[in-house]
Amino acid sequence: QVQLEESGGGLAQPGGSLTLSCAASGSIGTYFAMGWFRRTPAKEREMVASITSGGTTMYGDAVKGRFAISSDNAKTTVYLQMNSLKPEDTAMYYCLLYPNTWGQGTQVTVSS
Repeated sequence: QVQLEESGGGLAQPGGSLTLSCAASGSIGTYFAMGWFRRTPAKEREMVASITSGGTTMYGDAVKGRFAISSDNAKTTVYLQMNSLKPEDTAMYYCLLYPNTWGQGTQVTVSS
C-alpha cells in the first residue's frame, strides 16, 4: 500500500517562500494524479494544485501565479513551490494520491 509523507512546512514571513515535498513509498503506477490540498479551522478543504503523470497541472484560484507544482523524474516525489506567501496561506497542507490516499499533513504558517 502506498504511503505519502509530507515535509517542508514551517513558518514563513509574508512575501516569503517555502517548498513542500510529498514522498510516495511504494509503487504508484504509471498513470497517476497527485495533488495538494489545504485546510484551516475556518475553511473546508481547498484544492491548491494537482499534477498528472503526463505533466498536466491545475491550480486553485487563490494560488495561481504564486505556487508551482512539480514532480521528480522518478515520479515518486511531488513538490509545491510556494512564493509570495500571504497570511491567508496559513493552513495544514495535505498531499493526495488520487483517488483517496492522503498524507498526514504539514503545517504552513505565514506571519510576521
